[in-house]
Amino acid sequence: MQIGIDARLVYHQPAGISRYTRYLMRAISEINRDDDFIVFQHRRHTEPLISKPNFRRATLFAPVHTRLEQLMLPLELMRFSLDLLHSTDFIPPLHASLPTVITVHDLAFLHWPHFLTKDSAAYYGQIDRGVRRASHIIVPSESTKKDLIAQLGVPKNKVSVIYEAADGSFGPLPVEPTRRQVCQRYGLPDTFFLFVGTIEPRKNVDGLLRAFRHLLDKYNTDNVGLAIAGGRGWLYEEVLDLIRKLKLEHNVFTLGRVSDSDLHKLYVGARCHVHPAHYEGFGLPPLEAMACGTPTIVSNVSSLPEVVGDAALLVNPENWEELAVAMHRVLTDDQLHAELREKGLQRASCFSWEQAAERTLEVYRHVIEDPAPVAATGTPAASPPTSRL
Repeated sequence: MQIGIDARLVYHQPAGISRYTRYLMRAISEINRDDDFIVFQHRRHTEPLISKPNFRRATLFAPVHTRLEQLMLPLELMRFSLDLLHSTDFIPPLHASLPTVITVHDLAFLHWPHFLTKDSAAYYGQIDRGVRRASHIIVPSESTKKDLIAQLGVPKNKVSVIYEAADGSFGPLPVEPTRRQVCQRYGLPDTFFLFVGTIEPRKNVDGLLRAFRHLLDKYNTDNVGLAIAGGRGWLYEEVLDLIRKLKLEHNVFTLGRVSDSDLHKLYVGARCHVHPAHYEGFGLPPLEAMACGTPTIVSNVSSLPEVVGDAALLVNPENWEELAVAMHRVLTDDQLHAELREKGLQRASCFSWEQAAERTLEVYRHVIEDPAPVAATGTPAASPPTSRL
């Protein structure tokens, strides 16, 4: 097989879809020596993402997320003898004749269209044509699969659930020295909660801030901090205004995007990771936190219960008082903290990028060799999600 993987987005942003693309390619490169892969990168991204004999870098000049993209992509791809192209960023080339696999990470843009920029609305507005054009669709959760079928009418046998995983670099570290190091580096108090993600309305950072304010007021916990690690997204100014309005300037620390090494240490050093998103197609940060042995609190909606199983506290993202209660429990109950740590480590071990790579290669082979749709498959062996609140 000669497979093309569209990795142009990696140049523009290091998180989210780019993270998925890098982790997946690296895992595929570790288990596959027989097929040839062409990694399509942005012209300014000169360093190859994968250095393996059967992987080669190639430049695509088509700009991502613009009108020109769909005009230029088919013409550029004609230079390569591909058996298949994997578009990891939702939308395939709509006018190319080669077989395509796409990854649809979530349908947040359909659930929250009023939060889209004009450019984002134009790009994601192609999703109907994209799912029809694709030979097969990969999604990261059963929740997203159900969304795809219900919202866009995609036949269920055209969709495969392939779970993502925490990168192998995320794991337990000596807690106390790691905490001291990361607190000194970022000026954090000894005890802090951690949120990881882009600051945007879907992530419900405003609800987290209100819950944190309630925690400080009701339980007299002024010596506790909240670290927010992630880039500034759509409407982030409203979050910064809310921090000032709630008088949280001395307790909330906006760190921006941090390196993977620092993120690892932040996970380990945090008393608890909190992810109260209104919607997620998968939700990688809770899994990364659990892989580090850090308890996590997540919303009880969309894919998040599916990801964490019974290894986290589940809360209603619309109820910030409920979230504050959960945060207080993890803060003060050492037995619960230890229980969530062990369950989280076990749950995180159910997911691996090697498994994701193997399943993705199966999809590639079926699309190339068999015109029939690929059957969708399953869930990691673990207990069903249950709420502790």
